[in-house]
Amino acid sequence: MKNKGTLVKVLRYIKRYIPLVALSMLLAALTVAGALYIPIIIGRAIDLIIEEGRVDLTGIAAYLLQAGIVAGATALLQWLMGVINNRIAFDVVRDIRSDAFRKIEELPLSYLDTRSTGDIVSRVISDADQFADGLLLGFSQLFTGVVTILGTLVFMLMLDAWITLAVVVLTPVSLLVARFISTRTYSMFRLRSETLGEQTALIDEIIGNEKTVKAFCREDESTEKFEEINERLEKCSLRATFFSSLTNPCTRFVNSLVYAAVLIFGALAVIDRGSGISVGELSCFLSYANQYTKPFNEISGVVTELQNAFACAARLFELIEEPSQSPDPEDAVVLSDVRGSIRAENVSFSYVPDKKLIESFNIDIKPGQRVAVVGPTGCGKTTFINLLMRFYDVTGGAILTDGHDIRKVTRKSLRSSYGMVLQETRLISGTIRDNIVMGKPDATDEEVKAAAKASHAHSFIKRLPQGYDTVIGEDGGSLSQGQKQLLCITRIMLCSPPMLILDEATSSIDTRTELKIQDAFAKLMQGRTSFIVAHRLSTIRDADIILVMNNGSIVEQGTHDELLAAGGFYSKLYNSQFEPAQ
Repeated sequence: MKNKGTLVKVLRYIKRYIPLVALSMLLAALTVAGALYIPIIIGRAIDLIIEEGRVDLTGIAAYLLQAGIVAGATALLQWLMGVINNRIAFDVVRDIRSDAFRKIEELPLSYLDTRSTGDIVSRVISDADQFADGLLLGFSQLFTGVVTILGTLVFMLMLDAWITLAVVVLTPVSLLVARFISTRTYSMFRLRSETLGEQTALIDEIIGNEKTVKAFCREDESTEKFEEINERLEKCSLRATFFSSLTNPCTRFVNSLVYAAVLIFGALAVIDRGSGISVGELSCFLSYANQYTKPFNEISGVVTELQNAFACAARLFELIEEPSQSPDPEDAVVLSDVRGSIRAENVSFSYVPDKKLIESFNIDIKPGQRVAVVGPTGCGKTTFINLLMRFYDVTGGAILTDGHDIRKVTRKSLRSSYGMVLQETRLISGTIRDNIVMGKPDATDEEVKAAAKASHAHSFIKRLPQGYDTVIGEDGGSLSQGQKQLLCITRIMLCSPPMLILDEATSSIDTRTELKIQDAFAKLMQGRTSFIVAHRLSTIRDADIILVMNNGSIVEQGTHDELLAAGGFYSKLYNSQFEPAQ
């Protein structure tokens, strides 16, 4: 195995199921013992056929009955072993999948923002499935194969040491052939898994943005890109499969030579009556030789499949071993009774070390203030929100909430203190009620309806087939973008957090409903520190303070009237909304 480190990691997961593994090995030994005992019974029955007219039919019938009983018991044990092997394989894969998904929840957003979603999904779903298949094959055939080899070797030695020596000398040739091929297929299977991840990422991207694809008539280009990846996947899959498929016929050829050698040496021994080998014992020996060589074919096939399985496992472990976001300090503060004061002291931040974004950022927000954040696209508004929520940590300076550096506050208590409504809606598959109570699962029906009425979502919810029990699909199903956003606003209305972040929260709502929502927000924001990110400056005129950002810095701050009177950057931004397009 090229990647021994991956094997060690897999064994750590298997270690949790040692009792089941031990039971599987015991059943494998009993199954092999039964399979090896049957040729002895058949050999004894053959020896009762001495010559014409001298056939012990009664003895033969007794031996055949005995063979049938042993075969039935062996089949039952083999079935039990299969059940246990399935349990071990799928439990191990379940554990790895759980760790992979848990890791995704622990990863910093910087990792997820710079990786393809489809590739991550491919690792957790497709690669895990491939690994499960290989692991199951390993348990099903590897244990039994090894025990069969050892068992047949012992039985053959009991019959004739010289013929056994000939078998043992010739058999390793098949192992050398299998090893030569399998060591060259690992990289091929790894490339196949990576290409499959690339294809999954493209499919996820295209399906998630199909409207955009159609709107810009990019169907042909998307298809061409898919076909290019599909062609590469076909080639690397065929290459990996072709070379791995050479293993079985090559080892079968070597094993056929072994069988022929046993037949020749055994026939000569029977002719030489002084050797003490009967025809029945020779038939038994031939059966053992066949059973001895057969596992080598299976094991060589298993090794090839395990190359694929471990290539997939390596990709899973790469995900699991990615550095998690920095843990909360042991003495981290749990925010409670949040007043809502926010202070930024000389904050600096950049996504890329050599490309500065925010520098010398300073603000001092009093509890209950409504703060609007405005500025041209790319000035750092959304980055500022990411820093407030601690989706990213500042690279310099500090942000304080109620006097506590947020890096010394538990993430859960910090984020629970904010209610967030984004331009991009986030809904789950489930009922309307399930989506509203995400932040407050114990909410009563009366509380849910009150929040929906406050957000003006109640009227459209009533018109749905089952009202609040209407099931919607992923991302809202057939709901309009405005309706989806109203549900997200209702969710915040229900939670009633001490601080609010509204990032273009009414961008998809018609003007008439927006006026009602603004009124609802005004009531919700009373006594709560609120951050309003908006491009339409007419919507933030009543803010207590407006932060005007440009190139990652606050260039102006004040009320709407103060900033207009100053005639600076904000004034130009505001008046540009009413200027005719040139």
